[in-house]
Amino acid sequence: MRVPPLHISAYSLVCAAGSGRDAVLDALRERRSGLTPNDFTPTPLPTWIGRVPGLESQALPAALAYWDCRINRLAWRALGADGFLQRVLAARQHYGARRIALIVGTSTAGIGETEQGYRELEPDGQFPPALRRPIIHAPHAVGEFVQHALALEGLCVTIATACSSSAKVFAYAERLMRLGLADAAIVGGADTLCDSVLYGFNSLEIISADRCRPFDTARKGINLGEAAGFALLERDATGPRLLGHGESSDAYHMSAPHPEGAGARAAITRALESAGVAASEVDYINLHGTATPKNDEIEGRVVAELFPATTRASSTKGWTGHTLGAAGIVEAVISLLALEHAFAPGTLNTTEVDPVCGARVCLENQERPIRRALSNSFGFGGSNCSLLFGV
Repeated sequence: MRVPPLHISAYSLVCAAGSGRDAVLDALRERRSGLTPNDFTPTPLPTWIGRVPGLESQALPAALAYWDCRINRLAWRALGADGFLQRVLAARQHYGARRIALIVGTSTAGIGETEQGYRELEPDGQFPPALRRPIIHAPHAVGEFVQHALALEGLCVTIATACSSSAKVFAYAERLMRLGLADAAIVGGADTLCDSVLYGFNSLEIISADRCRPFDTARKGINLGEAAGFALLERDATGPRLLGHGESSDAYHMSAPHPEGAGARAAITRALESAGVAASEVDYINLHGTATPKNDEIEGRVVAELFPATTRASSTKGWTGHTLGAAGIVEAVISLLALEHAFAPGTLNTTEVDPVCGARVCLENQERPIRRALSNSFGFGGSNCSLLFGV
């Protein structure tokens, strides 16, 4: 089914590579990674992380103090970046607070504060007073905070489908607007580092002690990161466009991809079909590229089967780390930067591309015109989403 394109009139990003689009673009061009040795947990695992600096010391404004927690601080910083907040306020004035939908993707939500609460239990078994705010522990924590901070009154939805969460927000928003349930939509995602994800992924034996090396013959696993970003979708505006989207759920395994890439192939194919675009017309693909052995192999093979050898593809997780529920918005924004600045980032830290991953994976940056960019987000349980953007 063809979908009508939507304009992305404003977008922002905060991640380990930088706060704001210009800072992230500079890091990409200078091949300057945001990954640092892990210092997050009380007893740090030997790995690298994509940590956003300053969140511990930058509390929310007094009027928002009730919502103060790490993930909401990160979301607030992203709302304030790149002039995004001002564009939203203008959109609210234009459309009305009830006609702007808000769809936010996350995986951890406020679980970091919940962990802290259990570490600091009072003698009577209660959380310490500062953490007795149910809203910061809820799965919908960041969505409710953003809606309150922006004074919006329309539909507010949280999507939690692991690594595809904040890619699927674009597809959800497009459907809401096509059905007439909203005149505009704010989409985005936020996830923060916490013990649960660091030790959880370590239990799966997919945390790398070194900097992650997507698609490399010697790849050893992921580095985790944190990030937040947002985009404003409108029908009649200027800016790059969401041309199509594709979603699938192969449900093959709790954490492993389908061995033949059925879900990934379906998501990519549907994104192209919904836009009426041929694979040969895609100039750049931002791959999910986690640096785990099987995920990279399957994604690389599917891309090699669907796209011509001239298509440039790369994973940018060497700059940001794997930001879990925020991965979709991070890589969507990087794809938008590629369109806007005629710049295709390479793949950081990788020295030799594994032949089983295909020949589309590029290591070096390249300045080149890009008219269409595809962004892949493939999550646990076979929850997959591909987004196609264009100018």
